[in-house]
Amino acid sequence: MVKEISAIKSEPEWMLKQRLNALMQFEAKALPSWGADLSAINFEKIHYYLKPTDGQVKSWDEVPADVKTTFERLGVPQAEREVLAGVKAQYDSEVVYGSLGKSYTEDGVIFLSMDEGLKQYPELIKEYFGKLVPAGDNKFSALNTAVWSGGSFVYVPKNVHVQLPLQAYYRINAPEAGQFERTLIIVEEGAEVSFVEGCTAPNFSSSSLHSAVVEIYVKAGGRCQYTTIQNWYQNVYNLVTKRARVEAEGEMIWTDFNLGSKVTMKYPGFVLAGKGAKGEILSMALAGEGQHQDAGSKVIHLAPHTSSSIVSKSISQNGGRTSYRGLVKATENATSAQNSVVCDAIILDPRSRSDTYPTIQSLNSQVKLVHEATVSKIGDDQLFYLMSRGVEEQEARKMIVNGFIEDLVRELPMEYAVEMNRLIDMQMEGSVG
Repeated sequence: MVKEISAIKSEPEWMLKQRLNALMQFEAKALPSWGADLSAINFEKIHYYLKPTDGQVKSWDEVPADVKTTFERLGVPQAEREVLAGVKAQYDSEVVYGSLGKSYTEDGVIFLSMDEGLKQYPELIKEYFGKLVPAGDNKFSALNTAVWSGGSFVYVPKNVHVQLPLQAYYRINAPEAGQFERTLIIVEEGAEVSFVEGCTAPNFSSSSLHSAVVEIYVKAGGRCQYTTIQNWYQNVYNLVTKRARVEAEGEMIWTDFNLGSKVTMKYPGFVLAGKGAKGEILSMALAGEGQHQDAGSKVIHLAPHTSSSIVSKSISQNGGRTSYRGLVKATENATSAQNSVVCDAIILDPRSRSDTYPTIQSLNSQVKLVHEATVSKIGDDQLFYLMSRGVEEQEARKMIVNGFIEDLVRELPMEYAVEMNRLIDMQMEGSVG
């Protein structure tokens, strides 16, 4: 099957070798014994490659009608017209629609599907692919490396600032389907880019698997913000590896909003490799009945005067479970490094649960590492105050939750902030999906 995927895509021999080597590592590795329960995943039943169209098109009018209907409901063409510098839309295993604003193309910005990127820039892909997230990193990075299809390749030349967000939409549209997109972003010195991904899937009786890998390289003085708004249906196992490497005076920001899915295990991170490099992780997770959102971060300080901050907020309701799982590590060379971790959780009923699993490792005495965590519930006095002024109880709960995450939502572009608040409202009503 792996050989067939590679043959369909007419890949170079070195990529096929990487795939087959990764398959061996996937088969040799056990499922994680920590975090969420993954024992129900049946790897033999998953469809690893589903081709929805005959190829990628550049014009929205050329997209097949059934695919177009799905993405029009998600707002893809509308989003492109109004706020985006470029759009990629992936339906099952393949990117079916792609475009990039002309002005950015003239500046040398590359925004392609990973399949196109491999065909057009094979040496550039070979230089970076799998170096930051090797196949052997974990069982699911091995699986992705073996069967990856679709995803985005972004290259921003030196000192080019992409003012509007690039965006990718990922849609699983078949039962027992797997989606294994691979994303590679290279931000050269002094360059800047913002990338937003949205993820959705409809309801099927059988489970689906989403196992992506994202690798981001931020060169000296560069800046990248990567935003995820996921709204998988509650039959999806969302098991993702995301990592960035940041050079001197560069900056990486992960903004991560996790709704939906049966299980999410996702720990976006960065390696602060150059002096003065900065990183920030802003994450939110909401878990309802039958859901476990096991999210967090991984931060490694390799160089002096590096700084990082992590803000994690979670909401548990109707028996749902959220977990923060994080690693902060300062190495011998990370003199004067600073890190701050803040975990805030709201539990909305006695059946729900929230956990925090922080790990802090310091090999240097001249660093400042701070961790704080709070767990609370919606207070009766808050509800009473709002209800005494004519607000219905359910609406009052929504208002309190939206206030709880407001500082994170404020980091989103306006259009996505509105979408995020609507998704939260629907989730509070139990109507997402």
